[in-house]
Amino acid sequence: MIDFILWVLKNIALAPYNLVVALANPGSWLDWSNPEAVMRFIYYGASVELFFIVFTTVLVITLLGMFWNRDILWRGVRILEGFGNGVGRAAAWAGLLMVLIQVMIVFLQRIFRVAEIQLGPMGTALAMDLSWWAEGLKFYNALVVCLCVSYTFIQGGHVRVDLVYSAVKFRTKRVIDMFGCLFFMVPAITITYLYAWFFMWRHLMTPAVTATSDLDRMLMQSRIFRWNVETIGFSPNGFNAYFLFKVLLVLFCVMVLVQAIAFFWRSYLEFVEGEESDGKYRDMDSTGDPAEQLEHAAHSGSA
Repeated sequence: MIDFILWVLKNIALAPYNLVVALANPGSWLDWSNPEAVMRFIYYGASVELFFIVFTTVLVITLLGMFWNRDILWRGVRILEGFGNGVGRAAAWAGLLMVLIQVMIVFLQRIFRVAEIQLGPMGTALAMDLSWWAEGLKFYNALVVCLCVSYTFIQGGHVRVDLVYSAVKFRTKRVIDMFGCLFFMVPAITITYLYAWFFMWRHLMTPAVTATSDLDRMLMQSRIFRWNVETIGFSPNGFNAYFLFKVLLVLFCVMVLVQAIAFFWRSYLEFVEGEESDGKYRDMDSTGDPAEQLEHAAHSGSA
C-alpha cells in the first residue's frame, strides 16, 4: 500500500514536468510524417503520464476552489458545462440530417427508382449507392448519442434509477452525487477510454498496438508502420467508414469525463452553499412548457 501511495505521489510530482516537456517538444508527437511521432502520440494518448497530468490539473483546481476561492470552481463548471452544451447542440442537428436523408432515400428509391445519390458540383460530386446512404444513417444516430451525452446530462434528460435519492435531504443528495462521480462515473469511463483508444487505432493503422505495449516496443514497431484505415462495409455498396464509429467512442469517453468533473464540482459547490445554489449558472433549454419555463427562471434567478 505504501509503495502504491509513493508511486501516485511520484507521478503527481512529475506531472508538471511531463506537461512542460510535451508542450516544449510538439514535433516529437505531432509530426505525423514521422512514424515514431505517431507511435508516441498513440502511447501517450492513453498513458500513465497523461492520466496524472489530467488528474493533477483537476486536483489543483479543486483544492484552490475548496480552500481559496469557490468562484474558481464555478467558473470551471460554467466552462465545462458550456462546452458540453455547445457540442451537444451542434451535434443534435445530425438528427435532422438523418431524417432528411431518410426521406430522400424513400422518395428516390420508391418513387423515382434511383440507384445512387450524387451530392456536390459536377466533377467533384460525392456519388454513392443508396445502400451507402441508408447504412450511413447509423453514423448520424451514433453522432447524436456520443456527442449529446453531456448535453443530455446537463439538461437532466438521463434516466435515474432512484431507490433512496428522492427521499433524502438536499445535501445528502449532493454527497451521493459526489460519491457516484468519484467511484463510478470516473473509473468506468477511464477504463472505457483505455479500451476505446487502442481499439480505434487498431482500425486506423498497422501494426496492431495494445494497452500493454511499452513505448520502446511501439517505437520499434514504427519501422513497419503504415496507415490502414478501415473501409469495409456490411454490404458490397454499403457505408464504408466504420472507423468513424471508433473515433466517436473515444469522443464519447472524453465528453463523459468532462461532464463528470463538472458534475463533481457542481455537487460540491451546491453541498457547501445549500439549496439556494441549486441549478446555479445552469444553461437549460426550454420546450415552451410554462412549468418548465418557471423552473428555468427560478434557476436563473439563483445565479
